[in-house]
Amino acid sequence: MALQCGIVGLPNVGKSTLFNSLSSGKAEAANFPFCTIDPNVGVISVPDPRLDVLKGLVNPQKVIPTVMEFVDIAGLVKGASKGEGLGNQFLGNIREVDAILHVVRCFEDENIVHVDGRVDPVTDKEIIDTELQLKDLETIDKRLAKNEKIAKSGDKKAQTLVGILKRYKEILESGQNARALELTKEEKEVVSDLHLLTSKPVLYVCNVDEESVLEGNAHVEALKSSVANEGAEVVVISAALESQIAELDEVEEREMFLSEYGLEESGLNRLIRAAYKLLDLITYFTAGEKEVRAWTIRQGWKAPQAAGVIHTDFEKGFIRAEVIKMQDYEQYKTEVAVKEAGKMAVEGKEYVVSDGDVMHFRFNV
Repeated sequence: MALQCGIVGLPNVGKSTLFNSLSSGKAEAANFPFCTIDPNVGVISVPDPRLDVLKGLVNPQKVIPTVMEFVDIAGLVKGASKGEGLGNQFLGNIREVDAILHVVRCFEDENIVHVDGRVDPVTDKEIIDTELQLKDLETIDKRLAKNEKIAKSGDKKAQTLVGILKRYKEILESGQNARALELTKEEKEVVSDLHLLTSKPVLYVCNVDEESVLEGNAHVEALKSSVANEGAEVVVISAALESQIAELDEVEEREMFLSEYGLEESGLNRLIRAAYKLLDLITYFTAGEKEVRAWTIRQGWKAPQAAGVIHTDFEKGFIRAEVIKMQDYEQYKTEVAVKEAGKMAVEGKEYVVSDGDVMHFRFNV
């Protein structure tokens, strides 16, 4: 299942530099707005040390990590909701992604122009929020106009929808994002086709200078304070530093480079994992002599759904799943030893897959 995170922000905050570091895609990182007109898509491996553990135990012919897609969306500007810049096109690109990585400039550099001539991450965030909220209000108003008449005729579904739309409208007009409105599972299903921009989960990415990569700076603290009530995660990263790391081919070189800055791992690894968590994703593994492979599923999925990610036939003809916990695999070293120790569980259709499960599926089609 390929889920997409859209990288958004004002022009010249470091979005394309970050994207280039994340992927082998080459978005043009020029020092002017709108250099990324068509969204660039990069498919990026999700770092997972458990793959190395399984590789050491199983000695497979190949190891295949799970992946995520990142979309580099051109910079939004004030007025984008009314078509300023290339607003409508960009907002359409955001509508198609599953989550938003909001890159905010938290560095001073007189050689890189700021679209408003100053560095103020809180105001920058509010500009983007406002444009997305205005576009959502437009969506809400259109849907209200369409459904209020139907609701007056006594249609129960339309009445429920109108009630939710009015609550959304109130939230948005107060300057909050749609995700601030708590809905029941049933209510979410009623509005599942709305695709509101500000209902998407968001991760704030503070792009700092190299000196601030460990401790952050005043700009980072200001942004953290402004988003504290949203419950959103903030990741501090130096896109300039990450672009240098990305150019190093050897693992040893990268480790040496990171240690010079007092870092244990790259900021990109932290960012990818945070994005994975943001989308409520977990990983399970299949392990055999041919390959060790990581598979992405949603938190809470049952065994047949998880099997369906490998092939739809696995879900249709699901019989059972044989499950080994990662710690047991590490302890007993081989699948045979795990079985002999009675640590391989046989699970049915109601089994909820846990992060890190090593699984074999039995099916019949």
